[in-house]
Amino acid sequence: MTCVAINQSNYIPWKGYFDLIHDVDLFIFYDDVQYTIRDWRNRNVIKTPNGLLWLTVPVGVNRNRLINEVSIGDHRWQQTHWKTIEQNYRKANYFKRYKDFFEEIYLHLKWDSLSNLNQFLIEHIAKDYLQIKTIFTHSTEFSRVGEKQEAILSLLESAGASIYYSGPAAKAYIEPEAFQKTGVGLIWKDYSGYPEYPQFYPPFRHDVSILDLLFHTGPDAPYYIWGWREENRIDGGQP
Repeated sequence: MTCVAINQSNYIPWKGYFDLIHDVDLFIFYDDVQYTIRDWRNRNVIKTPNGLLWLTVPVGVNRNRLINEVSIGDHRWQQTHWKTIEQNYRKANYFKRYKDFFEEIYLHLKWDSLSNLNQFLIEHIAKDYLQIKTIFTHSTEFSRVGEKQEAILSLLESAGASIYYSGPAAKAYIEPEAFQKTGVGLIWKDYSGYPEYPQFYPPFRHDVSILDLLFHTGPDAPYYIWGWREENRIDGGQP
């Protein structure tokens, strides 16, 4: 049985993105599809004393390109993002634990492709800091036909998927009956119930970049994403 998730790459995504990755055996980056502006592909939010702040990678407003065609021409944003992250999280308990890695990302490497940047960050955070064993691959490695649901189903067939884990936003275009016909199980990801953790600048917010969780909880971060759910199952409670 092979559990698969398919998703576009996002910039330093929230913990729920990594929760979905953890649920599956194979995670397929779906970046050879239409790039959407004012979305999570090139931006995310962190907490500051003045509320939530968007960190946005400048990529222009051209709508006529795929995600893996989006280039980054101006690199000045990298230093700005790191300075902003450092100013707001340097007093967090585990900031120093990850400081060298993110300094390398923002101050020493140059990123010309949004897709490459996003995927590099996601894979390294998942593997190195959340100990996720999921295999990562790309939609370009598989054959597919059609768009939206048809494209997803053909990707799943090519990948040999038994079960498809999907975020709830896809309910807008996915028809469960189509999955039943193909024999692929469909599971809707539930992002509710995450426990709170020590976080700067109340009130507490779940919908912030994974950076917030890493800097505040360090090696305990997996507990606040999926560990609490597994603990409840062992104790006989409801996940």
